Amino acid sequence: MKNEVKNKKFDLEDRLIDFAIRISEVADALPNTTLGKYIKGQIIRSGSSPALNYGEAQSAESTNDFIHKLKIVLKELRETLVSLKIIYRKPLIKPIKKVEPIMKENNELISIFVVSIETAKNNKSKIK
Repeated sequence: MKNEVKNKKFDLEDRLIDFAIRISEVADALPNTTLGKYIKGQIIRSGSSPALNYGEAQSAESTNDFIHKLKIVLKELRETLVSLKIIYRKPLIKPIKKVEPIMKENNELISIFVVSIETAKNNKSKIK
């Protein structure tokens, strides 16, 4: 059982790293327009941040620190989703359907972290 938990942790880390790489591919496909350049910078920062902050969360100094770092991951994922929605609605990439799978993955990651934060909070309150 312990190995399963450990493997799930690394699976999520790998998933976040893959997400960052996919976001970089979206950024590279953006046009060299004012909006394209702006969104490119934003999405690179917010789309790679979850993997980095999740790595930090693995070394959290306390439950509160862990929850705080997971909240940062969630915040950055939500920011990335807004950027993807702008790309999709404009549309800044053609064919625009290329953006749909990464938006789906973004939503799934948001769901995972919402549940993870709730679980961590519940576990914290049980310890008290």
